[in-house]
Amino acid sequence: MTVSYPRLAARTLRFTLGIPRNLTISPDGGTVRFIRTPDGVTRTGQLWEYDVATATETLLVDPDALLGEAGEELSAEERSRRERSRESAAGVVAYDEDDTGRWACLALSGQLWSVHLGVKAVHSLPSVGAVIDPRLDPTGRLIAYASGSALRVIGVDGKGERALVSAESDTEVWGQAEFIAAEEMDRFRGFWWAPDGQSLLVERFDDAPVQTWHIADPEHPDREPVARHYPAAGTPNSLVTLWHVDLDGNRTEVEWDRAAYEYLGRVTWTSHGDPVIQVLSRDQRSSQILTVDVASGRTEVIRELTDRAWVELSSAPRFAPGGRLVTVEDVDGWRRVVVDGSPITPDEWQVRGIVDVFEDCVVATASHEATEVQVVRFGLDGSVTLITEGAAVHGALIGGPTTVITRSGLEKVGTTVFVHREGEEPAEIRVVAEPAPHEPRVQMLQAGKRDLRTAVLFPRDHQPGSTRLPVLMDPYGGPHAQRVLASARVFLEAQWLADQGFCVIVSDGRGTPGRDYDWEREVQGDFAGVTLDDQVDALAAVAEQYPDDIDTTRVGITGWSYGGYLAALAVLRRPDVFHAAVAGAPVTEWRLYDTCYTERYLGDPTTQPDVYDANSLLPLAPGLERPLMIIHGLADDNVVAAHSLRLSSALLAAGRPHTVLPLSGVTHMTPQEVVAENLKLLQIDFLKNALGVPNDA
Repeated sequence: MTVSYPRLAARTLRFTLGIPRNLTISPDGGTVRFIRTPDGVTRTGQLWEYDVATATETLLVDPDALLGEAGEELSAEERSRRERSRESAAGVVAYDEDDTGRWACLALSGQLWSVHLGVKAVHSLPSVGAVIDPRLDPTGRLIAYASGSALRVIGVDGKGERALVSAESDTEVWGQAEFIAAEEMDRFRGFWWAPDGQSLLVERFDDAPVQTWHIADPEHPDREPVARHYPAAGTPNSLVTLWHVDLDGNRTEVEWDRAAYEYLGRVTWTSHGDPVIQVLSRDQRSSQILTVDVASGRTEVIRELTDRAWVELSSAPRFAPGGRLVTVEDVDGWRRVVVDGSPITPDEWQVRGIVDVFEDCVVATASHEATEVQVVRFGLDGSVTLITEGAAVHGALIGGPTTVITRSGLEKVGTTVFVHREGEEPAEIRVVAEPAPHEPRVQMLQAGKRDLRTAVLFPRDHQPGSTRLPVLMDPYGGPHAQRVLASARVFLEAQWLADQGFCVIVSDGRGTPGRDYDWEREVQGDFAGVTLDDQVDALAAVAEQYPDDIDTTRVGITGWSYGGYLAALAVLRRPDVFHAAVAGAPVTEWRLYDTCYTERYLGDPTTQPDVYDANSLLPLAPGLERPLMIIHGLADDNVVAAHSLRLSSALLAAGRPHTVLPLSGVTHMTPQEVVAENLKLLQIDFLKNALGVPNDA
């Protein structure tokens, strides 16, 4: 039986199952450990070990063997955590190792497990409640984990289990990242061990000030709606504090000016100095980097950052060998590695993140061309050494004499994972991903006056100049997310869409990563104008380059989340250009979206209501004159279904016909095979009918 591409993409989690992930290297560089599913269609992650000297693999943790027929069960807290991190896999999805290389630990089905790496023995440890985010102390003696609203600790031998700190109210939680940190700041942790394993820094958050929203399940009216604390733009955030906690539970609050710096953005604690934290103001235009005196809780400002638009939270500031402070900052138009206040990366390199720090250099991922990501060694002496090269997206991990490089390029679908050992030939760790059913035929352009990075895909059987095809724009388009990358895998769905009879255009406009400071900040205060204008410009540029191959009188647009907002915006504001749209989980009214993301770009709605009105879709509803399909998961707790329902109500009040497709039980992600397949087929059918494309195309 032939499986359709949409179902296969859902089954394989977009062909990511079977790719080694969460890689770590032992202190001596002799062992690489990683999570990998047994094949390309099974979602259950297993923990594996690769011996560098012998190039052999060993299975360390097999969830099916440990759990048996009972299978995996996730707590509501763990499901929410995975929704924040967009984690759709099962089994082992994370693990932690100590600095000695002797022990690992992980959570599986809400239980705590330790792994003695020397003898490769797995032990179930006694725990209380559903285990979240277990972490070993660096010396390999203890494991800390969050459970319910407490932070608990236990010995690796299973002895001494106890609560270190516990909540004193129903709205208080210890040891976990609050909603905003996990959803918008890419901080998923809530506690950090001291290098000597004798104490921890622990986040405490209190949701008492945060308004409560209710996510109902209309398919099951007998069930109580789920109450969620949701900090919408202009409303109170969680109260977040940080505490130093010793192994007896004694605690000292870390002091900083929380009135001025509401967000706890980053925390590090290395053996090269005191803990370092980065805090951020509510308007995100100022930030402080501070060291922490754990005995007193007092902090000292060691660096202050300001920005006319927003301070970018990138790799966490940290002390490097020799006590140097390493940060990633926007300086003179470029995101740079900064050491003790002095930038060490040259112009034209946009730093993505820090891989590792050394006494004489910093290894980072960075882009010289926006569609490519390279691994680069930036020396403190100003030298630049490329570790990778070519049109691809690279990542790296370094441990002792061993470096692991991951690569995904345009030449073929697939990811390679190579182990490089000093003085030896590179070896490859197996990738067991499902083979892609087709190879994308991607043409990469720099479109229009702004050199918009744009990918163009035609049906694989299309002969240039033979017929003018309808166009399907497929953007994300919003800030901090990039679609046009030098990786064939990211265009698998775009190629499938093209094969349905379209010229598909994927274009990254202003606000997307990989380019310079001004590029990213052009969207400030003007989502609706800037991001839509760039899609119009990309279409015009492609039409100019392929005048005999595309029909600009039949242009559709589709997208999810911000892309859904952009798709609906396109037909509402520019019906002269866009003739049909499918808007999935769209943000339609920015007052309904969260504080950190929305206020970063649009400011405070209580002081700038005109900005929010100008970027809302609701006032545009009376102008709809093109076919519009709106899709929304009713269980979505990120972009809540109220967004689509309010837009639908406004359209109905204006007498404008439209289509609404509610998805019962579906969150912001749609990983279910049948739902994903039929959803995509319904969208294609809608677009074909709207644009006059034969259904057999």
